[in-house]
Amino acid sequence: MSDFTQTIRVEFPKRKIVIVGDLVADQFLHGTIARVSREAPVFILRHDETETRAGGAANAAVNVAALGGKAVLVGIVGNDANGASLLKNLAESGVDCRNIVTGERFRTTTKLRVLAGQQHAPRQQVIRIDYENGAEIDTELTEKLKENFLVAVENTDAVIISDYNYGAANREIAELAARIASEKQIPLIIDSRFRLKEFTGATSATPNQEEVEQILGANFGDEDCIKLCENLGYQSLLVTCGNKGMLLIEKDKLPVRIEAVGAKEPVDVTGAGDTVIAAYTLSLASGLSFFDSAHLANHAGGIVVMKKGTVAASAAEVLASVEQQNGTRINTN
Repeated sequence: MSDFTQTIRVEFPKRKIVIVGDLVADQFLHGTIARVSREAPVFILRHDETETRAGGAANAAVNVAALGGKAVLVGIVGNDANGASLLKNLAESGVDCRNIVTGERFRTTTKLRVLAGQQHAPRQQVIRIDYENGAEIDTELTEKLKENFLVAVENTDAVIISDYNYGAANREIAELAARIASEKQIPLIIDSRFRLKEFTGATSATPNQEEVEQILGANFGDEDCIKLCENLGYQSLLVTCGNKGMLLIEKDKLPVRIEAVGAKEPVDVTGAGDTVIAAYTLSLASGLSFFDSAHLANHAGGIVVMKKGTVAASAAEVLASVEQQNGTRINTN
């Protein structure tokens, strides 16, 4: 096992990670149940506040920054209030937003979660409302995205493609990223919600169990994952399996099961995959092996699932988690 303390403290801050893909505004509407409506048998919710956080590729970037790396984000937002709120959140989180494209006819993809409860009681999610961009990402927007990506990847140490099937991580961007990663000999890591098989020739990917089941079926085994990794042309495949931990497939090595860190019952799994790919990529860019990178990503993922909402794992939290598992004291100051 590598010296994780040295890697997180010294190597992470040196690494520039470019994240390209679908930007999402994760909004949380908090309200207090006031009374039952006379119009229908439903509760009336008195609005308290609405907060906007980074989701999708934007959340991966926030996690890179929270772990100490330099996060450079490439994607598209609309010229709208939700896009402005998302950019504000990203800037406050230390993410480089200079290569984000604003589309005049593009609507910022927004996921609004309504959290309701009685006064002084915990808020529970009662519904999620998705606002998706309906306009086509045309040639002009794609060319601008590619142009910004080429600027962003100068002197980068790794690239993440974050595909939530909203169009920014299209074939042209994927092919460009694969070519540059090959030329620069840097890691290219994929997170794709529905189209993993289309992203061939990368270094690795971090699908969750459900995403692998979409490809291999519900009863897939280790051998199926080995074959998938080979067919995709990857050096490794890291499958996250919820409270069952992770499965690491590495070329020419036996599969490895990694036990989950922390509590077995998560509080909220929102955005956990973004945290995993951020920690995994930063670790690989810092020179760790696939095995050690997966272990650090496991710690980071275990931290965020115990928090509510779309949140990040900090470097100090990951260090503390490593300390607790190893039974050693690490000074995080």
